[in-house]
Amino acid sequence: MWDLTGALQHYAWGSETALPAFLGQEPDGRPWAEVWYGAHPTAPSRVAGDRTLDVAIARDPRRLLGETVSDAFGGRLPFLLKVIAPAKPLSLQVHPTREHAAESFAAENAAGLPLDAPERNYRDANHKPEMVLALTTFEALCGFRTPRKAALLLEGLGAVVSERMLGLLRAHPNAHGMRAAFRMLVTPALRPDAAQVQEVVAACASRLAAGTSPSPRIDRIVATLHENFPGDPGVVAALLLNPVTLQPGEAMYVPAGAIHAYLDGLGVEIMASSDNVLRAGLTPKKVDADEMLQCVSVVAAPPLRVAPEHLTATTAAYYAPTDDFELSMITLEDGRGRFQPRHRVPGSGPRILLALDGQLLVETDAGRRTLHGGEALFLGAVDGPLRAGGTGRLVQASVP
Repeated sequence: MWDLTGALQHYAWGSETALPAFLGQEPDGRPWAEVWYGAHPTAPSRVAGDRTLDVAIARDPRRLLGETVSDAFGGRLPFLLKVIAPAKPLSLQVHPTREHAAESFAAENAAGLPLDAPERNYRDANHKPEMVLALTTFEALCGFRTPRKAALLLEGLGAVVSERMLGLLRAHPNAHGMRAAFRMLVTPALRPDAAQVQEVVAACASRLAAGTSPSPRIDRIVATLHENFPGDPGVVAALLLNPVTLQPGEAMYVPAGAIHAYLDGLGVEIMASSDNVLRAGLTPKKVDADEMLQCVSVVAAPPLRVAPEHLTATTAAYYAPTDDFELSMITLEDGRGRFQPRHRVPGSGPRILLALDGQLLVETDAGRRTLHGGEALFLGAVDGPLRAGGTGRLVQASVP
């Protein structure tokens, strides 16, 4: 049982206040975007002394991960837990499959690209399915609409770009038409210029003001994206995508190949331990539309919401269709004078515990700790069953 210190990431889209408040720290004027709890070599958490979690696990993987997990994942912790706090939209992005990531990572290595080279797309050989659990109202875009619905949103805008997209979707009302419309927006040789993007934005604003919009929600998102990324063709791509609102306690799974962009809110994010992100727009970071188009799925699909399954009176599990991770929420209301670890928490193997709020007492065969909001622990497979008590909420990241 080790105390964990998360690795902060100060990206431009982060909130200046949400994560400092969560961690009980003072804001410093910078955007605090994410805090990582895990063993990914890009930003591993710190444990006792000067060690990082990846180094500590590498010294004794079979003991800390358990034989089954160690053998299945090559002696590495297979998941990465984050708290994410977007105050501005993230990039329009997808994550690769495991097979594509392994092939592309090997190719970039063979070409002699350093891991921190700006021209790299792949930082590791792993896929990156992920799930986000909302702590506040959380806004996102995820997955493509049906071609018919996207065509309805494009009708009547009258802009050059929207008319081209509409023509493609009418001629090919299927995944091929959607891929062609999206390709036209993001491929460097085909993408519209800033003036053409502005024409679509103005048309969306006009129908919104007139009360004739078929989707006021998506037109407002278009305006927000344009405000943050003026002239970026990814702004127009929003008309092809599903808007998503998660209320606190609701979760969404994002498989490999699913296009998405988180817009606003505070959430817990769990994923396979990877930092492979392929971007097509809405970002000052590297964009590689051609590589993204190799990985993106344009099949129309609704966002994959994950309903919690109540395992005990205090524990609800969010099961995602992947072998890399699962996430549980433990909610305790013991009240005064009952600060004892009397509740069994289902799970085994390597786990990361993160307190969301309150004051909690956790106990294993290895010892006990008191946790307050924003504090985290790593439990090795050898630590045994977990019990908890107190008042507050705790998330547990583990392996299925």
